[in-house]
Amino acid sequence: MTARAAQPHTGSHDLPVSNALARFMTDRWAATPPPADSRVPGFEQLARRRDRLAARFPGERLLVPAGELTVRSHDCDHRFRPHSAYAWLTGLTGEDQPGHVLVLEPDGEAVLYLRPRSPRDEGGAFYRDRKYGEFWVGRRPDLAEAARTTGLRCADLDALPHLPAGRNAAHDTELATALSELRLIKDDWEVDRLQEAVDHTVTGFEDVVRSLPAALRHPRGERWIEGVFNLRARAEGNGTGYETIAAAGAHACVLHWIRNDGPLDPDQLLLLDAGVETDALYTADITRTLPLSGRFSPVQRRVYDLVLAAQNAGIAALKPGACFRDFHQACMSVLAEGLADWGVLRVPVEEALSAGSGLYRRYTLCSSGHMLGLDVHDCARARAEQYLDGVLEEGQVLTVEPGLYLQPDDETLPRELRGIGVRIEDDLVITADGARLMSSALPRTADAVEEWMDGLLSGPARD
Repeated sequence: MTARAAQPHTGSHDLPVSNALARFMTDRWAATPPPADSRVPGFEQLARRRDRLAARFPGERLLVPAGELTVRSHDCDHRFRPHSAYAWLTGLTGEDQPGHVLVLEPDGEAVLYLRPRSPRDEGGAFYRDRKYGEFWVGRRPDLAEAARTTGLRCADLDALPHLPAGRNAAHDTELATALSELRLIKDDWEVDRLQEAVDHTVTGFEDVVRSLPAALRHPRGERWIEGVFNLRARAEGNGTGYETIAAAGAHACVLHWIRNDGPLDPDQLLLLDAGVETDALYTADITRTLPLSGRFSPVQRRVYDLVLAAQNAGIAALKPGACFRDFHQACMSVLAEGLADWGVLRVPVEEALSAGSGLYRRYTLCSSGHMLGLDVHDCARARAEQYLDGVLEEGQVLTVEPGLYLQPDDETLPRELRGIGVRIEDDLVITADGARLMSSALPRTADAVEEWMDGLLSGPARD
């Protein structure tokens, strides 16, 4: 038997702390209290939300975790974003929340279990702890500060394992479903946050158009576009609500193209699907398909106009009491009829639209919209009868986003159509008598898009 090889000696690249330094690090630190009147975003709505959740599970203990850090590579973690349900119930949206848990007790009391600020004592976690230490990742509140900010009773996270068992939203399907369904209808404060996200997204799209001359010169122009939009998202909010899709030419036929590593060709279109996420974590979700030359070719305009007609039909179908799927069916009817008029569909429109056929979907694969809120695909854990098979209600926010994706290698298409991808996506809130277009500041018709681009490209640069 051979001797076991000695284990390699490894260690941190951090320098050791001497006893003298450890003592010195505990001495003479000034108090740094947060503003006494600081409150989490949406403070006035939070207790009512928690009460509604508790009413769904009377007499039960409910745990809603913020989530944990996820390793990106070795000892570097991905940027942390709290779980949407946790943020909705606590108003806490920052990167200092990993591991924290909101607990609703059987009597309805809400308790926040968190990792409090490390004291400046001999333990030295505030400067030694790379993952949570204040000198490494920023200041956390102590228990009293957190209680004032949230209006919750706050307890040390170390006490959480000693609680009796309860339902945990991370594992309990029924609880996760309830948390999705409770968020289906947005209150006025939430609609305002979503409008804020939309407004910043509009500015980001303007930034992109202004950057096109530089992007067209770069060998990875899609990345340039992504970077320009993401700069605006990070400057005005928490960042993007999802990975930006900057798809030029045939890349637009890939529904979730996020590699964004291709060049831009002035003879082609750019499909930009992007949304700013606010500091309160509500996100926009908007798509525009732009001619990189500033002008649509006749073939590009033909495809664009058909998709726009489909979107107009979908938007017209939005109203309280309508089935959620109605707007999708309205979009698909227009697209199928257009494909038949072009001679692409070789069966009657009625047959193509039938449940047993769906042949038109070769050219428009996905659904035409979804709920929008804290998640880009919001409320996805809701039961089908409450969402997909349900009816629209005032206060719901959703997208309408039909598209045509004409693959470059599809021999059922005439050559001039191959490799063209067009999607037009807008965000809308259901009102008492229809729907309000939240993203109306961005043009939708082909003529308006060209005029908008011309104005931005010829006007002065803007910060």
